[in-house]
Amino acid sequence: MDIEKVNKIFDNFKNINVLVVGDAMIDCYIEGKVNRISPEAPVPIVNAQTRNYRLGGAANVALNLKALGANPILCSVIGSDNKAKVFYELLEDAEMDSVGIVPMFGRRTTVKYRIIGNGQQVVRVDDEQVAVLKEREQRQFLTTIEQLIEHHAIDAIIFEDYDKGLFSPGLIEEIIHFAKEKNIFIAVDPKRRNFSNYANVNLFKPNLKELSHGVRIEDTVELSLEEIHRIAKDFANEKQIDKVMITMSAKGIAFYDRGLDSFYHHPAFQRHVSDVSGAGDTVIAVATLFLLNGNSIQDTCLAANIAGGLVCEHLGVVPVNTSRLKNEFSQHSEE
Repeated sequence: MDIEKVNKIFDNFKNINVLVVGDAMIDCYIEGKVNRISPEAPVPIVNAQTRNYRLGGAANVALNLKALGANPILCSVIGSDNKAKVFYELLEDAEMDSVGIVPMFGRRTTVKYRIIGNGQQVVRVDDEQVAVLKEREQRQFLTTIEQLIEHHAIDAIIFEDYDKGLFSPGLIEEIIHFAKEKNIFIAVDPKRRNFSNYANVNLFKPNLKELSHGVRIEDTVELSLEEIHRIAKDFANEKQIDKVMITMSAKGIAFYDRGLDSFYHHPAFQRHVSDVSGAGDTVIAVATLFLLNGNSIQDTCLAANIAGGLVCEHLGVVPVNTSRLKNEFSQHSEE
C-alpha cells in the first residue's frame, strides 16, 4: 500500500472520539548504576541517578490514541494524595483533559516503581489499592461516564481493565448497556478478575495466557492454531462477542470474527525486544481505530502487530511512534 493511502487511513483517525475507561496509573522509572552487592542481602545496590514519571495503564492507552491522531478522553479513578498531583501534571504535559478523572478520598493513586540498574530492571514495586470501589463510589464513577457520553460525540469506549478494583460485574454491565443504547463501539482489554463479565461487546482483546485462564485451560504451550480458533469461537459465541483478538507474543496475533465465522493468524515480526510493558495498550488502541475506520481484519492485525513490536523496542512504557508505524505498515501491506 503506498504511503498516500496509509496517510489517508491515519488522517481519518482525527475524527474518532474514544472514551478510555479503566485503571490509570503512574509508571515511575528509577535508573542508576550497580557497582556492588548489598552486605544485608544478596541483592544489587542501585545508586539512583534519575527518576522519571510516565502515564501508565489506561492513561497509556489514551496516550497511544492521541499519538495516532484520535481524540481520547480518559475516565478513571485516582486517589486524593500526593501522587495525584503528579498524575495531573503528566496529563497536562501530554495535553490531555482531566474532565473524566474522579479523585476519591481515602484511595491511593496507583504507582508502579521500576528500579533499573545498568539498563536492566532489578525489581518492581507496586504501590496500589486494589479493593473494589464501594457502591457509592461506583455510582459516582458511572455518573461521570454517562455525563461524558451525553456531552461528547463518543465513537468508541475502551475498557482498560488492570484488576485494580475499578470495575465490578454490575458496573461493567451498566456501562455496556448504556453504550449499546448509544450505538457506541465497545472494545475490551481484560484481566483475570472480570474476564468472564464482558459480554455483548464488539472487540475483546486478551493475551493467550489471559484467554487460557479465562476458559480454564492450564497449559498454552502446546495449543495449536486450530485449538485457539476453537477456543476463541466458543468464547465469542458464549458471550455474544463480535470479534476476539488474541495477542500471543512471539507467535503473533490470532483473530476470530463471529459475524463472518472466520479465523485469521498474523505472525509476529522479529524485533529487538527491550521491554514488553505497554504493548497491549498500544495494540488495543490501534485495533480499535482500524476497525472503527472500516479496515480489514488483515490490515488491523498487521498494524497492531507492527505497533506492538515498535513499543517493545523501548525500555519502559511509551506511546507508539506513528511515523515509523505508517512506514512499516506501508512496506508490509504491499507484500
